[in-house]
Amino acid sequence: MKPMKRPMVLTILLVVLILLPSVSAEKRVVYVGTIEGTITQYTVDQFESYIRTAEKNSAEALIIELNTPGGQGDAMMEIVSLIQNSTVPVIIYVYPRGAIAASAGTYIAMASHLIAMAPGTSIGACEPILGYSANGSIVRAPDKIRNFYAAYMRSLAEASGRNETAAVKFVLEDLSLTPEEALKANVIEVIANDLPDLLKKANGMRTKVPVAGKGYVTFNFTNVEVKRLSPSLSYQIVTFLANPGIAYILLTVGMLGLVFGFLTPGWHVPETLGAILLVLGVIGMGYFGYDAAGLVLMILGVIFFIAEALTPTFGLFTIAGLVSFILGGLIMFGKGGEVYLVNSETFSTLRVIIIVTGVLLALFFLFGMAAVIRAHRRRPETGKEEMIGAVGKVVEDLDPEGLIKVRGELWKAVSKDGSLIKVGEKVRVVGMDGLTLIVEKVDEKEV
Repeated sequence: MKPMKRPMVLTILLVVLILLPSVSAEKRVVYVGTIEGTITQYTVDQFESYIRTAEKNSAEALIIELNTPGGQGDAMMEIVSLIQNSTVPVIIYVYPRGAIAASAGTYIAMASHLIAMAPGTSIGACEPILGYSANGSIVRAPDKIRNFYAAYMRSLAEASGRNETAAVKFVLEDLSLTPEEALKANVIEVIANDLPDLLKKANGMRTKVPVAGKGYVTFNFTNVEVKRLSPSLSYQIVTFLANPGIAYILLTVGMLGLVFGFLTPGWHVPETLGAILLVLGVIGMGYFGYDAAGLVLMILGVIFFIAEALTPTFGLFTIAGLVSFILGGLIMFGKGGEVYLVNSETFSTLRVIIIVTGVLLALFFLFGMAAVIRAHRRRPETGKEEMIGAVGKVVEDLDPEGLIKVRGELWKAVSKDGSLIKVGEKVRVVGMDGLTLIVEKVDEKEV
Protein backbone atom coordinates (compact mmCIF):
# COMPACT_ATOMS: atom_id res chain seq x y z
CA MET A 1 0.00 0.00 0.00
CA LYS A 2 2.84 2.40 0.79
CA PRO A 3 4.35 2.25 -2.75
CA MET A 4 0.94 3.27 -4.10
CA LYS A 5 0.57 6.29 -1.82
CA ARG A 6 3.75 8.03 -3.02
CA PRO A 7 2.65 8.42 -6.70
CA MET A 8 -0.75 9.67 -5.50
CA VAL A 9 0.85 12.30 -3.27
CA LEU A 10 3.16 13.40 -6.08
CA THR A 11 0.21 13.70 -8.43
CA ILE A 12 -1.71 15.90 -5.98
CA LEU A 13 1.33 18.12 -5.43
CA LEU A 14 1.78 18.46 -9.20
CA VAL A 15 -1.85 19.53 -9.64
CA VAL A 16 -1.51 22.08 -6.82
CA LEU A 17 1.67 23.50 -8.34
CA ILE A 18 -0.05 23.83 -11.70
CA LEU A 19 -3.02 25.65 -10.20
CA LEU A 20 -1.08 27.95 -7.87
CA PRO A 21 0.45 30.19 -10.57
CA SER A 22 -2.99 30.98 -11.99
CA VAL A 23 -4.25 31.91 -8.54
CA SER A 24 -1.25 34.05 -7.64
CA ALA A 25 -1.29 35.72 -11.04
CA GLU A 26 -4.82 37.01 -10.53
CA LYS A 27 -4.61 40.79 -10.42
CA ARG A 28 -6.41 43.04 -8.05
CA VAL A 29 -8.35 45.86 -9.69
CA VAL A 30 -8.18 49.58 -9.00
CA TYR A 31 -10.86 51.73 -10.58
CA VAL A 32 -10.19 55.35 -11.55
CA GLY A 33 -12.99 57.89 -12.13
CA THR A 34 -13.02 61.62 -12.86
CA ILE A 35 -15.09 64.34 -11.23
CA GLU A 36 -14.77 67.84 -12.70
CA GLY A 37 -16.70 71.07 -12.42
CA THR A 38 -19.32 72.28 -9.98
CA ILE A 39 -20.62 69.83 -7.37
CA THR A 40 -24.35 69.27 -8.02
CA GLN A 41 -26.93 66.53 -7.69
CA TYR A 42 -25.59 65.14 -10.95
CA THR A 43 -22.18 64.73 -9.28
CA VAL A 44 -23.87 62.68 -6.56
CA ASP A 45 -25.29 60.33 -9.19
CA GLN A 46 -21.92 60.01 -10.93
CA PHE A 47 -20.12 59.40 -7.64
CA GLU A 48 -22.63 56.71 -6.72
CA SER A 49 -22.12 55.04 -10.10
CA TYR A 50 -18.35 54.94 -9.57
CA ILE A 51 -18.63 53.52 -6.05
CA ARG A 52 -21.22 50.87 -6.95
CA THR A 53 -19.11 49.70 -9.90
CA ALA A 54 -16.03 49.38 -7.68
CA GLU A 55 -18.02 47.54 -5.00
CA LYS A 56 -19.62 45.12 -7.44
CA ASN A 57 -16.21 44.12 -8.77
CA SER A 58 -14.55 43.94 -5.32
CA ALA A 59 -11.95 46.54 -6.26
CA GLU A 60 -8.84 47.12 -4.18
CA ALA A 61 -9.65 50.84 -4.24
CA LEU A 62 -11.48 53.56 -6.11
CA ILE A 63 -9.42 56.60 -7.08
CA ILE A 64 -11.33 59.78 -7.91
CA GLU A 65 -9.40 62.40 -9.86
CA LEU A 66 -11.00 65.56 -8.50
CA ASN A 67 -10.96 69.07 -9.92
CA THR A 68 -13.74 71.29 -8.58
CA PRO A 69 -14.26 74.88 -7.41
CA GLY A 70 -17.01 73.65 -5.06
CA GLY A 71 -20.77 73.62 -5.33
CA GLN A 72 -23.94 72.73 -3.46
CA GLY A 73 -23.71 71.91 0.23
CA ASP A 74 -26.48 69.29 0.21
CA ALA A 75 -24.91 67.47 -2.76
CA MET A 76 -21.53 67.55 -1.01
CA MET A 77 -22.99 65.96 2.13
CA GLU A 78 -24.59 63.19 0.09
CA ILE A 79 -21.21 62.41 -1.49
CA VAL A 80 -19.55 62.39 1.95
CA SER A 81 -22.17 59.87 3.07
CA LEU A 82 -21.52 57.71 -0.01
CA ILE A 83 -17.79 57.64 0.79
CA GLN A 84 -18.36 56.84 4.46
CA ASN A 85 -20.66 53.93 3.57
CA SER A 86 -18.50 52.57 0.75
CA THR A 87 -17.17 49.03 1.19
CA VAL A 88 -14.26 49.95 -1.11
CA PRO A 89 -11.58 52.46 -0.04
CA VAL A 90 -12.02 55.81 -1.82
CA ILE A 91 -8.91 57.84 -2.61
CA ILE A 92 -9.35 61.48 -3.60
CA TYR A 93 -6.57 62.58 -5.97
CA VAL A 94 -6.51 66.31 -6.75
CA TYR A 95 -5.33 66.02 -10.34
CA PRO A 96 -4.08 67.11 -12.91
CA ARG A 97 -1.60 69.91 -12.32
CA GLY A 98 -3.52 73.15 -11.88
CA ALA A 99 -6.55 71.37 -10.45
CA ILE A 100 -8.22 72.48 -7.21
CA ALA A 101 -10.31 70.90 -4.47
CA ALA A 102 -11.97 74.03 -3.16
CA SER A 103 -15.06 74.57 -1.01
CA ALA A 104 -17.26 71.45 -1.30
CA GLY A 105 -14.33 69.59 -2.84
CA THR A 106 -12.33 69.95 0.37
CA TYR A 107 -15.09 68.37 2.48
CA ILE A 108 -15.28 65.47 0.02
CA ALA A 109 -11.50 65.01 0.18
CA MET A 110 -11.47 65.18 3.99
CA ALA A 111 -14.06 62.38 4.15
CA SER A 112 -12.01 60.07 1.92
CA HIS A 113 -9.85 57.18 3.04
CA LEU A 114 -6.70 58.80 1.61
CA ILE A 115 -5.97 62.20 0.02
CA ALA A 116 -3.36 62.69 -2.69
CA MET A 117 -2.45 65.84 -4.61
CA ALA A 118 -0.50 66.45 -7.79
CA PRO A 119 2.14 69.21 -7.83
CA GLY A 120 0.72 72.62 -8.72
CA THR A 121 -2.71 71.94 -7.20
CA SER A 122 -4.43 73.41 -4.14
CA ILE A 123 -6.96 72.48 -1.48
CA GLY A 124 -9.10 74.55 0.91
CA ALA A 125 -11.00 77.85 0.72
CA CYS A 126 -14.24 76.52 2.20
CA GLU A 127 -15.88 79.63 3.61
CA PRO A 128 -19.63 79.33 2.95
CA ILE A 129 -21.13 82.17 0.93
CA LEU A 130 -24.68 83.10 -0.03
CA GLY A 131 -23.73 84.48 -3.44
CA TYR A 132 -22.54 87.72 -4.95
CA SER A 133 -23.89 91.27 -4.73
CA ALA A 134 -24.66 93.51 -7.66
CA ASN A 135 -21.16 95.00 -7.57
CA GLY A 136 -19.55 91.56 -7.59
CA SER A 137 -18.54 91.39 -3.93
CA ILE A 138 -19.04 88.17 -1.96
CA VAL A 139 -22.09 87.89 0.29
CA ARG A 140 -20.82 85.90 3.28
CA ALA A 141 -23.02 83.50 5.20
CA PRO A 142 -24.09 84.43 8.75
CA ASP A 143 -22.11 83.09 11.72
CA LYS A 144 -24.69 80.38 12.38
CA ILE A 145 -24.01 78.78 9.00
CA ARG A 146 -20.25 79.37 9.19
CA ASN A 147 -20.06 77.70 12.60
CA PHE A 148 -22.07 74.73 11.38
CA TYR A 149 -19.74 74.07 8.45
CA ALA A 150 -16.70 74.61 10.66
CA ALA A 151 -17.97 71.96 13.07
CA TYR A 152 -18.77 69.65 10.16
CA MET A 153 -15.25 70.04 8.76
CA ARG A 154 -13.75 69.50 12.21
CA SER A 155 -15.67 66.24 12.63
CA LEU A 156 -14.41 64.97 9.26
CA ALA A 157 -10.83 65.85 10.17
CA GLU A 158 -11.18 64.26 13.60
CA ALA A 159 -12.59 61.04 12.13
CA SER A 160 -9.67 60.79 9.69
CA GLY A 161 -6.97 61.83 12.15
CA ARG A 162 -6.08 64.86 10.05
CA ASN A 163 -5.21 68.36 11.23
CA GLU A 164 -8.36 69.77 12.84
CA THR A 165 -6.93 73.27 13.25
CA ALA A 166 -6.13 73.59 9.55
CA ALA A 167 -9.50 72.05 8.66
CA VAL A 168 -11.38 74.69 10.65
CA LYS A 169 -9.26 77.46 9.11
CA PHE A 170 -10.39 76.21 5.68
CA VAL A 171 -13.87 77.33 6.67
CA LEU A 172 -13.46 80.30 8.99
CA GLU A 173 -10.37 81.89 7.42
CA ASP A 174 -10.70 80.66 3.82
CA LEU A 175 -7.31 78.97 4.16
CA SER A 176 -5.92 77.38 0.99
CA LEU A 177 -2.85 75.11 0.90
CA THR A 178 -0.40 73.86 -1.72
CA PRO A 179 0.41 70.12 -1.80
CA GLU A 180 3.64 70.68 0.15
CA GLU A 181 1.87 72.81 2.78
CA ALA A 182 -1.00 70.36 3.04
CA LEU A 183 1.36 67.39 3.51
CA LYS A 184 3.38 69.23 6.15
CA ALA A 185 0.16 70.25 7.97
CA ASN A 186 -1.08 66.63 8.00
CA VAL A 187 -4.07 67.42 5.79
CA ILE A 188 -3.13 65.02 2.98
CA GLU A 189 -1.10 61.82 2.82
CA VAL A 190 0.58 61.73 -0.62
CA ILE A 191 2.02 64.05 -3.25
CA ALA A 192 2.09 62.17 -6.57
CA ASN A 193 3.08 63.29 -10.06
CA ASP A 194 0.70 60.87 -11.78
CA LEU A 195 -1.37 57.74 -11.25
CA PRO A 196 1.54 55.21 -11.27
CA ASP A 197 3.41 57.41 -8.81
CA LEU A 198 0.32 57.51 -6.57
CA LEU A 199 -0.05 53.72 -6.59
CA LYS A 200 3.63 53.30 -5.78
CA LYS A 201 3.66 55.78 -2.87
CA ALA A 202 0.29 54.69 -1.41
CA ASN A 203 1.21 50.99 -1.52
CA GLY A 204 1.37 49.67 2.04
CA MET A 205 -0.32 52.73 3.56
CA ARG A 206 -3.23 52.32 5.95
CA THR A 207 -6.54 54.04 5.30
CA LYS A 208 -7.13 57.17 7.37
CA VAL A 209 -10.86 56.39 7.62
CA PRO A 210 -12.40 52.98 8.39
CA VAL A 211 -13.86 51.24 5.34
CA ALA A 212 -17.51 50.25 5.82
CA GLY A 213 -17.67 46.68 7.10
CA LYS A 214 -13.88 46.22 6.98
CA GLY A 215 -12.35 48.68 9.42
CA TYR A 216 -8.96 50.15 8.60
CA VAL A 217 -7.43 48.65 5.45
CA THR A 218 -3.82 48.50 4.27
CA PHE A 219 -3.50 49.28 0.57
CA ASN A 220 -1.89 46.58 -1.56
CA PHE A 221 -1.20 47.98 -4.99
CA THR A 222 1.34 45.37 -6.01
CA ASN A 223 0.46 43.81 -9.35
CA VAL A 224 -2.84 45.69 -9.70
CA GLU A 225 -4.84 46.27 -12.87
CA VAL A 226 -6.01 49.84 -13.38
CA LYS A 227 -9.43 50.26 -15.01
CA ARG A 228 -10.62 53.73 -15.90
CA LEU A 229 -14.30 54.59 -15.58
CA SER A 230 -15.40 57.10 -18.20
CA PRO A 231 -17.96 59.74 -17.19
CA SER A 232 -21.38 58.92 -18.59
CA LEU A 233 -22.87 60.83 -21.51
CA SER A 234 -25.43 62.35 -19.13
CA TYR A 235 -22.68 63.59 -16.83
CA GLN A 236 -20.77 65.15 -19.71
CA ILE A 237 -23.89 67.00 -20.86
CA VAL A 238 -24.93 68.29 -17.45
CA THR A 239 -21.34 69.15 -16.48
CA PHE A 240 -21.28 71.53 -19.43
CA LEU A 241 -24.67 72.97 -18.47
CA ALA A 242 -23.70 73.22 -14.78
CA ASN A 243 -20.85 75.62 -15.50
CA PRO A 244 -22.03 78.76 -13.62
CA GLY A 245 -21.28 81.00 -16.59
CA ILE A 246 -23.11 78.74 -19.04
CA ALA A 247 -26.11 78.30 -16.73
CA TYR A 248 -26.37 82.07 -16.18
CA ILE A 249 -26.24 82.80 -19.91
CA LEU A 250 -28.86 80.14 -20.66
CA LEU A 251 -31.22 81.51 -18.01
CA THR A 252 -30.76 85.12 -19.11
CA VAL A 253 -31.12 84.50 -22.84
CA GLY A 254 -34.03 82.12 -22.20
CA MET A 255 -35.99 84.73 -20.26
CA LEU A 256 -35.23 87.41 -22.85
CA GLY A 257 -36.39 85.05 -25.59
CA LEU A 258 -39.73 84.49 -23.85
CA VAL A 259 -40.25 88.21 -23.28
CA PHE A 260 -39.35 89.09 -26.87
CA GLY A 261 -41.59 86.31 -28.16
CA PHE A 262 -44.61 87.57 -26.20
CA LEU A 263 -43.98 91.09 -27.49
CA THR A 264 -43.79 89.89 -31.11
CA PRO A 265 -46.55 87.27 -31.41
CA GLY A 266 -46.76 85.17 -34.53
CA TRP A 267 -43.04 84.61 -35.16
CA HIS A 268 -42.64 81.82 -32.54
CA VAL A 269 -38.85 81.57 -32.87
CA PRO A 270 -37.88 83.70 -29.81
CA GLU A 271 -40.25 82.01 -27.37
CA THR A 272 -39.36 78.56 -28.70
CA LEU A 273 -35.63 79.06 -28.23
CA GLY A 274 -36.29 80.92 -24.99
CA ALA A 275 -38.25 78.01 -23.51
CA ILE A 276 -35.53 75.49 -24.39
CA LEU A 277 -32.69 77.66 -23.11
CA LEU A 278 -34.58 78.49 -19.91
CA VAL A 279 -35.16 74.81 -19.13
CA LEU A 280 -31.52 73.96 -19.90
CA GLY A 281 -30.44 76.80 -17.61
CA VAL A 282 -32.61 75.54 -14.77
CA ILE A 283 -31.22 72.03 -15.28
CA GLY A 284 -27.71 73.50 -15.26
CA MET A 285 -28.35 74.93 -11.80
CA GLY A 286 -28.03 71.34 -10.60
CA TYR A 287 -31.09 71.04 -8.38
CA PHE A 288 -32.46 68.11 -10.39
CA GLY A 289 -31.19 64.57 -10.62
CA TYR A 290 -30.70 62.93 -14.00
CA ASP A 291 -34.19 61.42 -14.03
CA ALA A 292 -35.98 64.68 -13.22
CA ALA A 293 -33.88 66.68 -15.68
CA GLY A 294 -34.48 64.19 -18.48
CA LEU A 295 -38.19 64.00 -17.72
CA VAL A 296 -38.56 67.81 -17.80
CA LEU A 297 -36.93 67.96 -21.23
CA MET A 298 -39.04 65.10 -22.59
CA ILE A 299 -42.25 66.75 -21.34
CA LEU A 300 -41.13 70.02 -22.94
CA GLY A 301 -40.60 68.11 -26.18
CA VAL A 302 -44.13 66.70 -26.11
CA ILE A 303 -45.52 70.19 -25.41
CA PHE A 304 -43.74 71.45 -28.52
CA PHE A 305 -45.18 68.56 -30.55
CA ILE A 306 -48.71 69.40 -29.41
CA ALA A 307 -48.09 73.10 -30.11
CA GLU A 308 -47.08 72.20 -33.67
CA ALA A 309 -50.34 70.32 -34.17
CA LEU A 310 -52.44 73.15 -32.72
CA THR A 311 -50.50 76.03 -34.24
CA PRO A 312 -48.63 74.90 -37.36
CA THR A 313 -45.26 76.66 -37.63
CA PHE A 314 -43.91 74.84 -40.69
CA GLY A 315 -41.79 72.56 -38.51
CA LEU A 316 -40.32 75.00 -35.95
CA PHE A 317 -42.09 73.49 -32.94
CA THR A 318 -41.44 70.02 -34.33
CA ILE A 319 -37.68 70.59 -34.47
CA ALA A 320 -37.70 72.13 -30.98
CA GLY A 321 -39.72 69.19 -29.66
CA LEU A 322 -37.44 66.65 -31.33
CA VAL A 323 -34.31 68.24 -29.85
CA SER A 324 -35.85 68.46 -26.37
CA PHE A 325 -37.24 64.92 -26.45
CA ILE A 326 -34.00 63.30 -27.62
CA LEU A 327 -31.81 65.33 -25.25
CA GLY A 328 -34.10 64.42 -22.34
CA GLY A 329 -33.93 60.72 -23.23
CA LEU A 330 -30.14 60.79 -23.48
CA ILE A 331 -29.82 62.46 -20.08
CA MET A 332 -32.33 60.13 -18.41
CA PHE A 333 -30.97 56.85 -19.77
CA GLY A 334 -27.37 57.75 -20.58
CA LYS A 335 -26.08 57.52 -17.01
CA GLY A 336 -24.36 54.17 -17.36
CA GLY A 337 -22.60 52.37 -14.55
CA GLU A 338 -23.55 49.40 -12.40
CA VAL A 339 -25.95 51.38 -10.23
CA TYR A 340 -28.37 52.00 -13.08
CA LEU A 341 -30.78 49.66 -14.84
CA VAL A 342 -29.38 50.59 -18.25
CA ASN A 343 -25.68 49.85 -18.60
CA SER A 344 -23.35 51.32 -21.21
CA GLU A 345 -23.76 48.41 -23.62
CA THR A 346 -27.55 48.51 -23.51
CA PHE A 347 -27.54 52.28 -23.88
CA SER A 348 -25.77 52.08 -27.25
CA THR A 349 -28.89 50.31 -28.55
CA LEU A 350 -31.33 52.38 -26.51
CA ARG A 351 -29.81 55.57 -27.91
CA VAL A 352 -30.96 54.57 -31.41
CA ILE A 353 -34.43 53.73 -30.06
CA ILE A 354 -34.68 57.15 -28.36
CA ILE A 355 -33.77 58.96 -31.59
CA VAL A 356 -36.12 56.87 -33.76
CA THR A 357 -38.98 57.28 -31.26
CA GLY A 358 -38.43 61.03 -31.19
CA VAL A 359 -38.52 61.24 -34.98
CA LEU A 360 -41.68 59.12 -35.20
CA LEU A 361 -43.41 61.24 -32.55
CA ALA A 362 -42.41 64.39 -34.39
CA LEU A 363 -43.81 63.08 -37.68
CA PHE A 364 -47.01 61.93 -35.97
CA PHE A 365 -47.72 65.31 -34.41
CA LEU A 366 -46.53 67.18 -37.50
CA PHE A 367 -48.81 65.38 -39.93
CA GLY A 368 -51.21 63.01 -38.17
CA MET A 369 -52.44 65.06 -35.24
CA ALA A 370 -52.36 68.28 -37.25
CA ALA A 371 -54.65 66.71 -39.86
CA VAL A 372 -57.08 65.48 -37.19
CA ILE A 373 -57.21 68.90 -35.53
CA ARG A 374 -57.73 70.64 -38.87
CA ALA A 375 -60.59 68.25 -39.62
CA HIS A 376 -62.25 69.06 -36.30
CA ARG A 377 -61.81 72.76 -36.97
CA ARG A 378 -63.39 72.56 -40.44
CA ARG A 379 -66.69 74.40 -40.58
CA PRO A 380 -69.78 72.15 -40.79
CA GLU A 381 -71.29 72.05 -44.22
CA THR A 382 -74.80 72.56 -42.83
CA GLY A 383 -73.90 75.77 -41.07
CA LYS A 384 -75.38 79.13 -42.00
CA GLU A 385 -72.25 80.33 -43.75
CA GLU A 386 -72.03 77.14 -45.82
CA MET A 387 -75.70 77.40 -46.96
CA ILE A 388 -75.49 80.95 -48.27
CA GLY A 389 -75.14 80.83 -52.06
CA ALA A 390 -76.22 77.20 -52.35
CA VAL A 391 -78.60 76.42 -55.24
CA GLY A 392 -81.63 74.20 -54.74
CA LYS A 393 -84.87 73.06 -56.42
CA VAL A 394 -88.43 73.87 -55.40
CA VAL A 395 -90.41 70.74 -54.44
CA GLU A 396 -93.47 72.60 -53.09
CA ASP A 397 -94.60 75.95 -54.43
CA LEU A 398 -93.20 78.94 -52.58
CA ASP A 399 -96.22 81.20 -52.09
CA PRO A 400 -94.36 82.76 -50.49
CA GLU A 401 -93.45 79.73 -48.28
CA GLY A 402 -92.87 76.15 -49.34
CA LEU A 403 -90.24 73.43 -49.53
CA ILE A 404 -87.00 73.22 -51.47
CA LYS A 405 -84.33 70.54 -51.80
CA VAL A 406 -80.72 71.66 -51.24
CA ARG A 407 -77.74 69.29 -51.18
CA GLY A 408 -80.02 66.28 -50.90
CA GLU A 409 -81.99 67.64 -47.93
CA LEU A 410 -85.47 69.20 -47.68
CA TRP A 411 -85.66 72.68 -46.23
CA LYS A 412 -88.51 75.06 -45.44
CA ALA A 413 -88.01 78.14 -47.60
CA VAL A 414 -89.55 81.52 -48.25
CA SER A 415 -89.33 83.70 -51.33
CA LYS A 416 -87.26 86.80 -50.67
CA ASP A 417 -89.56 89.19 -52.54
CA GLY A 418 -92.80 87.30 -51.74
CA SER A 419 -93.29 86.23 -55.38
CA LEU A 420 -94.59 82.81 -56.40
CA ILE A 421 -91.95 80.28 -57.32
CA LYS A 422 -93.32 77.06 -58.72
CA VAL A 423 -92.26 73.44 -58.30
CA GLY A 424 -89.20 72.49 -60.39
CA GLU A 425 -87.74 75.97 -60.53
CA LYS A 426 -84.22 76.67 -59.31
CA VAL A 427 -83.56 79.00 -56.35
CA ARG A 428 -80.48 80.35 -54.61
CA VAL A 429 -80.18 80.69 -50.83
CA VAL A 430 -79.51 84.31 -49.86
CA GLY A 431 -80.16 84.14 -46.15
CA MET A 432 -81.53 82.21 -43.17
CA ASP A 433 -84.18 82.96 -40.58
CA GLY A 434 -83.74 80.25 -37.97
CA LEU A 435 -84.23 77.00 -39.90
CA THR A 436 -86.07 78.71 -42.76
CA LEU A 437 -84.07 79.51 -45.88
CA ILE A 438 -84.60 82.82 -47.64
CA VAL A 439 -84.27 82.27 -51.38
CA GLU A 440 -84.57 84.00 -54.72
CA LYS A 441 -85.39 82.64 -58.12
CA VAL A 442 -82.41 81.74 -60.32
CA ASP A 443 -82.41 82.13 -64.09
CA GLU A 444 -81.79 78.74 -65.68
CA LYS A 445 -79.00 80.34 -67.73
CA GLU A 446 -77.08 81.27 -64.55
CA VAL A 447 -76.99 77.72 -63.22
